[in-house]
Amino acid sequence: NTWFLLNFQVFRKKAVELGEKLLPAFNTPTGIPWALLNIKSGIGRNWPWASGGSSILAEFGTLHLEFVHLSHLSGNPVFAEKVMNIRKVLNRLDKPEGLYPNYLNPSSGQWGQHHVSIGGLGDSFYEYLLKAWLMSDKTDEDGKKMYYDAVQAIETHLIRKSSGGLTYIAEWKGGLLEHKMGHLTCFAGGMFALGADGAPSDKTGHHIELGAEIARTCHESYDRTRMKLGPEAFRFDGGVEAIATRQNEKYYILRPEVIETYMYMWRLTHDPKYREWGWEAVEALEKHCRVDGGYSGIRDVYNSHESHDDVQQSFFLSETLKYLYLLFSEDDLLPFEHWVFNTEAHPLPVLHKDDGNKEENQK
Repeated sequence: NTWFLLNFQVFRKKAVELGEKLLPAFNTPTGIPWALLNIKSGIGRNWPWASGGSSILAEFGTLHLEFVHLSHLSGNPVFAEKVMNIRKVLNRLDKPEGLYPNYLNPSSGQWGQHHVSIGGLGDSFYEYLLKAWLMSDKTDEDGKKMYYDAVQAIETHLIRKSSGGLTYIAEWKGGLLEHKMGHLTCFAGGMFALGADGAPSDKTGHHIELGAEIARTCHESYDRTRMKLGPEAFRFDGGVEAIATRQNEKYYILRPEVIETYMYMWRLTHDPKYREWGWEAVEALEKHCRVDGGYSGIRDVYNSHESHDDVQQSFFLSETLKYLYLLFSEDDLLPFEHWVFNTEAHPLPVLHKDDGNKEENQK
């Protein structure tokens, strides 16, 4: 075990060093971090396209698990304090209809344009509220409350049912709904199911059902294409259901979110259809995406002829294949009671209350 311990020490040291280098990103009037940081100068800035210099919800809201873990590894509370402060700022702010807009100005502490998305720009913020509570061995009551309150607002204002009976999560633009769902949003089926156990007032079954309905809709988005791989976004308007109508939404870049939801639904219900749906995705990936050098994205999943984009995204290995592997593995491989997956599917240990020495426990 000497090899393991030596490597553990090296990686722990490097992780803490990197964490320290990132701390200047939080030097803003609100403590909401910049999106971009020059590590040498410590000067931060935001993406120029992001609603008047705003920080992005899914970026500053997807630090919690890693920074809390970093405080645990280093014994330095500063990392956890930085991300707890983000929560404090968000809790104090008025939220339109209880929803969290995708943009927040780190200087003024005001929301940018009132766009709300459970897909890109928003997605993993919600995931991390739930997972912060799970990683804390269900002691982080703030994270828990914020998560279930957010799900309530999402249900009321964003979740709709199509005329064909498909449940979907729309996007909210200043009070108006766009009846479009992104592939990225499909992770939410797994999230709802994972959070079912802690849901308020006997709503466990309802959250599982919500997860199952999102899983079915996302499976339909795959099934209604020629290649049986889902498009980047699909719509529910103009007589169309779960189909991409715009050319720039018809691509598939090896994304994991639908398979991620199958994996959670399988683990939490053991309904065999989730393995069947996962196997359909395996066969489609092998048939249409496998190339000599690995796997490639597809430009149009509705076409009978493959046009490859010649890119193998890093999340294909860290997420898509890992979730497929877990979908067909026994439940005791990385069991949920001991592990929480970060948003890129890297497992982080649950910090059990009675667990004085986590490293010894998890070896």
